[in-house]
Amino acid sequence: MKVVRCLILFMCLSGLTAATAQWGWRDNAGSVVYSDRPPPPDVPAKDIVKRPAGVKPETVTAEPPPSQPETAASAPRPAASTSDAKNAPKPTTEKQAEEQRKKAEADKSAKARAENCARAVQAKNTYESGVRLARANAQGERVFMDEATRTAELKRIQSVIATDCQ
Repeated sequence: MKVVRCLILFMCLSGLTAATAQWGWRDNAGSVVYSDRPPPPDVPAKDIVKRPAGVKPETVTAEPPPSQPETAASAPRPAASTSDAKNAPKPTTEKQAEEQRKKAEADKSAKARAENCARAVQAKNTYESGVRLARANAQGERVFMDEATRTAELKRIQSVIATDCQ
């Protein structure tokens, strides 16, 4: 019984360690501040007295101080790269815009056919493996496939392969 009480006490105390502050540093006035967030960037590394386990001094990245929130307007903007201009040129005429739209549709269709082909090949391998297969009927019950259903499904899969795997 004594072991059970010790185990319960240990579990309760181990849960309390997660609630303690993980960071400690000396502020400008010299007093120690404890927090669950890293210190402000103006605090030198020598003034940090406590770090979370596993955090090395050089890996600490402090959050910006709350008095200076970073906004989208003040954030530096990346320069436009020339590769973006090459990848998506702006159409100069309606004819070029129509050609780009048709090309995008053709690419999307080709990708869908490739995915359908891969699924059909995988399904064909499953049906040809001889493993018992089951489906859910209209009532949601599990029903095993008979040989006639399996053969019909295999023919359907082969027709998908014939059309999409060209």
